[in-house]
Amino acid sequence: MHDQVRQCFSRHQEILCCPRCQSSLAVGEHDIACPSCDHHFGVQDNIPLLFSPSEWDASKERVAERVRTFYEGTPFPNYDDFDSVGSLREKARQGLFAHLLDEQVPLGARVLECGCGTAQLSLFLGIAPRTVFGTDVCVNSLRLGQAFKERHGLSGVHLLQMNLFRPVFRPGSFDLVICNGVLHHTPDPLLGLKTIAALARPGGFVLVGLYHRFGRVITNTRRVLFRLFGQRLAFLDPNLRARRASPARRRAWFMDQYQHPHESHHTIGEVLEWLPQAGLQFVKSVPRTVPFQPFSEAERLFADEVPGNRLERLVVELGMAFSGSRQGGFFVVIARRR
Repeated sequence: MHDQVRQCFSRHQEILCCPRCQSSLAVGEHDIACPSCDHHFGVQDNIPLLFSPSEWDASKERVAERVRTFYEGTPFPNYDDFDSVGSLREKARQGLFAHLLDEQVPLGARVLECGCGTAQLSLFLGIAPRTVFGTDVCVNSLRLGQAFKERHGLSGVHLLQMNLFRPVFRPGSFDLVICNGVLHHTPDPLLGLKTIAALARPGGFVLVGLYHRFGRVITNTRRVLFRLFGQRLAFLDPNLRARRASPARRRAWFMDQYQHPHESHHTIGEVLEWLPQAGLQFVKSVPRTVPFQPFSEAERLFADEVPGNRLERLVVELGMAFSGSRQGGFFVVIARRR
């Protein structure tokens, strides 16, 4: 067993638990064991394999398996654009939202990213002195993040294979739980939100990003055109025609946006109805729920705002049909655990 796995479990034993029975785990010579249910979990490339399957009906399991298989073959996002901590920081800060997260998540905070993919956001937030856990079902994606972590000595970041519906953490363990671009690829987004919300401490925050019902209209239209005419129409997507993007980066974007086996679409109003069921209270959304209030560099991500009424939200959300396609028709909601 590699020392960094032992150190992770030694330092954070109080929050880690068996995904099958929630008992404490023990790190052995070659694997990780649960003495209570006598289940053993492997370790691969210094990544603890703590995945435990959900008890789905057959239709939901087919969805989960298709998504897992897709990402094992197509890790997203890739690492071809940078090879150092400096270039990772530069890329992340090009996005206003990631830049604000890094500025406003306190130093010393304990952060969990569920569905981290190749863990670029986890690694970026872990450059500063924070404890960051990145989890995903796909080992191939985690390997890319783990290799970058080890190459650059980001010891505050820990990557684990995990099913977000069967977490390996005790309730109330994190100051911030991030699940960005993940729940809409699962068989049950509301159940996923309830599950990850329990991992935030009382007063802690949960951040979820989902595909928007109207914001995906243009992307879905392109998907149909690509199926009919192939990638020769790739110029219709600004991310695919960007000259600075490498072929590998363009392929990863194309596969994630246009070849994904499962996605659902939601609205801010729908998520507002989910929050009380998950024990959460609305804090903020991107875009904001009141028209003509753009998201700015001065935004305080974790400061409460009053959500707009139904008419105001409708104006904002209809506008996403025209403005949301460049980023994939995406919206974010931040909430506080009660």
